[in-house]
Amino acid sequence: MLVGLHVKNLALIQETEVNLKEGLNILSGETGAGKSIIIGSINLALGARVDKDMIRTGAEYALVELIFHITDNALIKDIKAMDIPVEDDGVIIIQRKIQSSRSICKVCGETVSAKQIKELAELLIDIHGQHEHQSLLYKKNHLNILDSFAGSDLEKVKEKLKQKYTQYSKLRRELEELSIDDGAMAKELSLAEFEFNEIEEARLRIGEDDELETLYRKMSNSRQIVEAASRAYQFTGIDNSCAADAVGRAVRDLRSIEDYDETAKELAEELENIDALLGDFNRSIAQYISDMEFDGELFSGTEERLNLLNHLKLKYGGSIEKVLEYQKELADKIDKIKNVDIHRAEIARQLENAENELRNLCQKASDIRKREAKKLSSDMIGALTDLNFLQVSFEIQVREKQDITSDGFDDVEFMISTNPGQPMKSLSSVASGGELSRIMLAIKTVLASRDRIPTMIFDEIDTGISGKTAWKVSEKLGQLSRSHQIICITHLPQIAAMADNSYKIAKHAVDNETVTGIVQIKDEEVIDELARMLGSDQLTETVRENAKELVNTAKQKKEQFSK
Repeated sequence: MLVGLHVKNLALIQETEVNLKEGLNILSGETGAGKSIIIGSINLALGARVDKDMIRTGAEYALVELIFHITDNALIKDIKAMDIPVEDDGVIIIQRKIQSSRSICKVCGETVSAKQIKELAELLIDIHGQHEHQSLLYKKNHLNILDSFAGSDLEKVKEKLKQKYTQYSKLRRELEELSIDDGAMAKELSLAEFEFNEIEEARLRIGEDDELETLYRKMSNSRQIVEAASRAYQFTGIDNSCAADAVGRAVRDLRSIEDYDETAKELAEELENIDALLGDFNRSIAQYISDMEFDGELFSGTEERLNLLNHLKLKYGGSIEKVLEYQKELADKIDKIKNVDIHRAEIARQLENAENELRNLCQKASDIRKREAKKLSSDMIGALTDLNFLQVSFEIQVREKQDITSDGFDDVEFMISTNPGQPMKSLSSVASGGELSRIMLAIKTVLASRDRIPTMIFDEIDTGISGKTAWKVSEKLGQLSRSHQIICITHLPQIAAMADNSYKIAKHAVDNETVTGIVQIKDEEVIDELARMLGSDQLTETVRENAKELVNTAKQKKEQFSK
């Protein structure tokens, strides 16, 4: 679960820190207090797009830090498998530092990519924003919701389906390529044969270009090489003032005194070895100079061959290995074009087999979806009834469409009737804003029983509801918080009264600047906040008694669904 949030220099936040707990965490505050900034900061830490204007005026950077504590060993194992570090005690610290030029994401002190942060976030937290319920209006999202409910059985089939769809699509493209008209095919054959022959005539050998580069460089610099080698030959030769002559005289001098001292004898022998090495070196360098005679014809041939190899590499692949690979592809292409009828028939046969296998997998996926659609529909009716849809009908239609995609051939649509006698209609033509938010909460509740995500955030899930319905939403959040950590921003006192932990977001002045902060409130502070949410401009005793009554009612409801 999310146990800590630290925000610095973000919009109206100068610096604030809060510790979150298990159960239902309620965040409340006046309109414009900065509630959206708190949720926005969590989104930023989890990889959301950065707006540079969000950095507090005058600050060099903004910082958001999230601290999660994970107790699910299987979840920890999955996170580590993503090559993301986890502390020994199950703590994960996500930090994002936002600067005007860039932002840096770290997990437990190690820099990670935006992709890794996104994948990690999908395992740790589910954030339901203020307008996410509108996604229910788009039928394309209904398939994803049903598939999430279906779980691992469907996921295994979908993995095979995606693989088979990739193979099927590749075969379709190959068949289309073999179905072009004779004129276009003749042009392709002519070009392929020209390129193949151009490579074939070059008689390429792997490593030849490196050898020729070395030889070319040597011949291009042959004059400089010969001049330097000749000087070395002179310095180590036997003429007067050369190294070999000087060493020879030194040997003779030491030999003249070797009878008087054993050390002198040893030095003379050591110097004789040097004299011999110099002689060997001098003969070797003389041969090297002799071999360095410039061959204009060889140089011209080497240059011409190098130019050919570089031309082919530039044209066909960047290296001799790649050029030869391309030639092999050309050979296959030429063979296919020359034997197009045979290849077309073979590809068509493979395509037919692949399509049959693909349709079988689509049917398996569809059967699972239809089975799970009945279960999800039943669970949704129960959840919606709990949310004050008293006589609701909910149905998930799974229909076969003509086109096959990597998800199969199913077209999924959620249908609902909120009043007796009314026909089932799509969500987009029936549900109001308040109804959509409750339907989304019902979906989240039903899916929560099948997922392992420990933390769920609801940003104003109470849009468009009040009265008895607000209590129903409050109860549903309370029930959901028995198995998940729930963080909820609300403006309804019925929901706020259900809190296990209450936090207040407020603006105040610091050094003539407006800043937003968040603090946990308890006991009488909670009563005062509920009284404010009840709409009173004055905290009279009567209003406070009403707030206390809300808390007592919420307490009784919690005792009921905790049994």
